[in-house]
Amino acid sequence: MSTPSPADAEFARAAAAYNERNWDTAERIARAIVGAEPAHYDALNLLGIIAAQTRRAPEAERLLARAVAARPGLAIAHNNHANALRELGRFEDAVAGYQRAIALEGRDALAWCNRGGALHSLGRTEAALDSYGRAIAIRPDYAEAHYSRAVLLHDAGRSAEAIQGYERAIALAPGYADAYYNLGNALHALRRHGAAVRAYDAALALAPGSAQALNNRGNALVDLARPADALDSYSRAIAADPALAEAYGNRGNALTDLGRPHEAVADYARALALDPSRSWIRGDWTQAMLSLCDWSQFAPALAALEGDVRAGHRAAKPLTMLALRDDPALQQRAAALYGAASAVQPLPPAGARAPGERIRIGYYSADLHEHATAYLMAELFELHDRAHFEVHAFSFGPDRDDPMRRRLRGAFESFHEVRDRSDREIALLSRELGIDVAVDLKGYTRDARPGIFQHRAAPVQVGYVGYPGTCGTDFLDYLVADAVLVPPAERAHYSERLIRLPHSYQPNDRRRTIADVVHTRAELGLPEQGMVYCCFNASFKLLPGMFDCWMRILGQVQGSVLWLYAENDTVRTNLRREALRRGIEPARLVFAAPLPLAQHLARYRLADLFLDTLPCGAHTTASDALWAGLPVLTRPGRAFAARVAASLLAAVGLPELVAGSEQEYELLAVALGRDPGRLATLARRLAAARDTAPLFDTPALARHLEQAYRAIHEQRLAGRPPTDLDVRAMPPRP
Repeated sequence: MSTPSPADAEFARAAAAYNERNWDTAERIARAIVGAEPAHYDALNLLGIIAAQTRRAPEAERLLARAVAARPGLAIAHNNHANALRELGRFEDAVAGYQRAIALEGRDALAWCNRGGALHSLGRTEAALDSYGRAIAIRPDYAEAHYSRAVLLHDAGRSAEAIQGYERAIALAPGYADAYYNLGNALHALRRHGAAVRAYDAALALAPGSAQALNNRGNALVDLARPADALDSYSRAIAADPALAEAYGNRGNALTDLGRPHEAVADYARALALDPSRSWIRGDWTQAMLSLCDWSQFAPALAALEGDVRAGHRAAKPLTMLALRDDPALQQRAAALYGAASAVQPLPPAGARAPGERIRIGYYSADLHEHATAYLMAELFELHDRAHFEVHAFSFGPDRDDPMRRRLRGAFESFHEVRDRSDREIALLSRELGIDVAVDLKGYTRDARPGIFQHRAAPVQVGYVGYPGTCGTDFLDYLVADAVLVPPAERAHYSERLIRLPHSYQPNDRRRTIADVVHTRAELGLPEQGMVYCCFNASFKLLPGMFDCWMRILGQVQGSVLWLYAENDTVRTNLRREALRRGIEPARLVFAAPLPLAQHLARYRLADLFLDTLPCGAHTTASDALWAGLPVLTRPGRAFAARVAASLLAAVGLPELVAGSEQEYELLAVALGRDPGRLATLARRLAAARDTAPLFDTPALARHLEQAYRAIHEQRLAGRPPTDLDVRAMPPRP
């Protein structure tokens, strides 16, 4: 038996110290060995491993390269060196190192698994899957290989296969906290939110301090419509890691959902301070401030957002930019950044259906219940020509058994509940059903699912009603508009081809009921005498410049009041303070509380003139006012969102209420406020228009829209690319 050399004996001491986690001692002994024997493999290897574990990657690579030189025929030496190369981001070199290890020992499952990781980093998915597969074939009980392969599958959008891999890893290693955590992520991606929460709970049972697991658990709870529980999960994540910006932003979202925007502002501000580059956080903070009508930092916030978006940073969601800036080019830029952030690989082209069948139209929304979109569109759905069109609904919103939901279930030939399906699964279902034209009613609004259309749910895809602007990318082929909404000078700032309907683009439900209740002004806090201006737009649409104009109007019309919708006490307090700053008695602002739709429409009778906002104007609120008989005054801007009321007024026969400038808007509001007779004439004309104007001729709009659907479907069948389409007006109804 050979006697161990002094260096080997010393190395035994170093190895023992390392195993006892006394790394400083182990490193000191190993360095002394290398000083005496520069090619001592075991000491070099140990030093390299310690350097890697203490995050000294360049030093680790140099030491492990020397270890390879000392023992070039040892597979583990090449494997360890390749690990160091991978840590340095030298993935091609790492693959070559693992390959050398495999050449020396073909059944080295560790090298095959590590090679898969390097290939994954290089984006070589199929090669990486093969490498993980070989590791598993050699060692079927290799939990790490099953786990790593599942991570790759999840990253490749193959979450269902990833789930199987995570479950196999957990079966082999029941204490595998990371596998439970990533299983939760894969389940969440497939919208199996309840199962995702259970997986996160299992991960947290093994690793109670995992802030990221707590954060992602909160995300799953939000998708289960449990914002209060999500709030608790985010708070626990923040307690575990007070520097986790993502958790502050998500808690801000949950607080917003719970109607606590004043608390959300603080969380968004904290997230912004921790990570100013975090996607959308600056915009979320600004939006929350706007929803409270807190304009204390409006100018710098707007300047920062605009600068970030122009520079290509993901600073603001598209809806925020619609509310802030009447600039179609800037809005398109924000939309393109948002769309690109969630882009997915589209499914392969679908096979063509046999011609001659009815055209299959699919409407996709989270709002097919008591919601503003449904209030506008219900009758349109009912009026589609079933002899030529087969109409499907795809509902991915809450399952509510309210009167509107029951009505809509009867409005479609097929009503598909798809909230628990992934975007890809919904796109595949659409293809199985042979949908010819997919109509997205959400765009980039709350609860939108753009991934459905990025996967290509149908050969032709159309944006309509829900989002008043461009999506900025190519996954929607068309956007339904009209001649007023998109002026020729702004056409270049819309990524979709335009379908221009002959009157207004907006549908209206003639079955919208106005309650018979007759309120007095006093009952709703209004003065018995005097001009009542009103605006029931959401508070985030009220900007300082518009408010300046309104206060000047009140200042010129004696006894007038402004009737606004306020979602909380903070809005009321802030707006009263802002009125006082502009020299207007705060009591001249009157605030309306939420009411059911029929009662809400009835109270419009107590107002005299609706004042529209800019840059994001009244949409459903404007049509509600007109339907209830209240004239609307608007000042259109350049962008779609700033021109909807102008479109409605043109279609209802009141174009004189479309002001050409801020000065004209102000002068006209004052003149009407001082001339009750003129206002009464406008109201009489509006009342007569309910039975004659194109705005409320829903059957005609249905035929115009079907004309468009038929044209774009035939365009596709003929193999021609989408082009702008002007729909010809059909004869008015008798």
